[in-house]
Amino acid sequence: MAIIFNQTDHKSELQQRIAAELRQKQTSKNLVDDDLAAPEYNDENSAYLEQTKTTTSLAWAWILIALAVVGVIILILVVIS
Repeated sequence: MAIIFNQTDHKSELQQRIAAELRQKQTSKNLVDDDLAAPEYNDENSAYLEQTKTTTSLAWAWILIALAVVGVIILILVVIS
């Protein structure tokens, strides 16, 4: 059997004070987060891309090779122990 509790919309003074503090912390945090906006990248600010290369069409093959190597290592460890 379940007990049905009568829940009212009235909050205690402690609950109201905690809710007010949390709202205040959230608004102050939002102000700090807005100040830390991400930098904008454009054509004039693209020096970080000068020495990079695009991913080749054979990237999937390297992933398969890495998975096969990990699988072989696990298999060897299981057989040895």
